[in-house]
Amino acid sequence: MLNHGTTNLLCNSSDSVLIIIDIQERLSTAMPDKVLTNIIDKTIVLSRAAGLLDIPVITSEQYPKGLGSTVDKILPSLPASSMRLEKTCFSCAKDTNILAQLKTLNKKQVILCGMETHICVTQTAIELQEMGYQVFIASDAVCSRTESNYKNALQRMQQAQCVITNTESICFEWLADATHSHFKAISNLIK
Repeated sequence: MLNHGTTNLLCNSSDSVLIIIDIQERLSTAMPDKVLTNIIDKTIVLSRAAGLLDIPVITSEQYPKGLGSTVDKILPSLPASSMRLEKTCFSCAKDTNILAQLKTLNKKQVILCGMETHICVTQTAIELQEMGYQVFIASDAVCSRTESNYKNALQRMQQAQCVITNTESICFEWLADATHSHFKAISNLIK
């Protein structure tokens, strides 16, 4: 278990890593259209902001042979240094390659977005929290096939001490100050 001492309830760009969970072609067809469009848009904002701020990005793909790869619309927003890693475990925290990359990055805050909220996102969040990471969920950048599963998952993750937040809050917490050199660029992403 990691021991990072006192936790900060705000996202800190120097301590963050963004994990995009399983926003894949075939899985996305099961999501309500409006919800899917929103989480893709919010994930692009998070990914581009992370790229501007040199925040590491890991993108997981659940069994891509069956579910396809990450949706094409997201790919151009991924920073050049980002990692796309396949998995079969529902939890990213159980996948040895993803966990090894996460440990190598030596960050204490993990920001999660992706699908499905009540399966892969919840399992990843709770297990990373148990490992000592501070986990933030971008509630407007995660989804499930049903609203009840989505709401239940957010409640479970909050009970597990994960921070439930949103894309705009994360981005402005990463910036911390309006004088930040990337303030205008990230503000424009959110508009």
